[in-house]
Amino acid sequence: MRGFYAVFRKEMGSFFVSPIAYVVIASFLFISGFFFWANISFMSILSLQATGNPMLAERINLTDVVVRPLVQNLAIVLLFVMPLLTMRLFSEEKKSGAIELLLTYPITDTGVTVGKFLAAAFVLLVMLLGTGASVLLLTAIGKPDMGTVLTCYLGLFLMGMAFMALGTFISSLTENQIISAVVTFGAALLCWILSWTSTVAGKTAGAIIKELSILEHLDSFNRGVLSLSDVSFFVLFTAFFLFLTVRSVEAHRWRG
Repeated sequence: MRGFYAVFRKEMGSFFVSPIAYVVIASFLFISGFFFWANISFMSILSLQATGNPMLAERINLTDVVVRPLVQNLAIVLLFVMPLLTMRLFSEEKKSGAIELLLTYPITDTGVTVGKFLAAAFVLLVMLLGTGASVLLLTAIGKPDMGTVLTCYLGLFLMGMAFMALGTFISSLTENQIISAVVTFGAALLCWILSWTSTVAGKTAGAIIKELSILEHLDSFNRGVLSLSDVSFFVLFTAFFLFLTVRSVEAHRWRG
């Protein structure tokens, strides 16, 4: 991975010198704030209704009514955001011809891939940390299950990393950023809804489809269950597409 830090710094500059990162982060935080406000408002209504129903009051808690719906909504938002962060990673340089110059530097193909991927991952991390203000507010007004909250956010981050690796690979295949974004979104959406076909695919095929579905593995995190198999799925998914990206960059080097 020689030279990945130099690529990482270059990509960080590309993100934060231009308005790309600021627009994406601001939009994500605005949408997150809206969902948080909507969930809090819904909980307020439930709390008022529960004043005359003790059984309903026992079932109302911040984790189930506010945190889990918030994370589920943010996961859907990431389907749209991740392609915006990854579409230019390779496509822009391939179109401008800068990729040829980059590949002449003493930097390995793995270093180029990992440097670009980690820069986009840093932006994702900033986005998720920005929503931490909502969690802090919850601790001020109640007692959410922090173990479940952290597990939900871990699942959200791992899912974002997986989609980002997928987008990085697709960006390495084309010179057009729009094509990269659209194909990344389509592929991510397919991975998201894959489990919907499991009921009509037969018992064996359905079980395999569920194991390959991102949504199925993400649901475990949203329930507060931290499973080694679910973590391994996202790690392997990310590593697989980063490996394909390295091979794509390597092929471009040989063609060039």
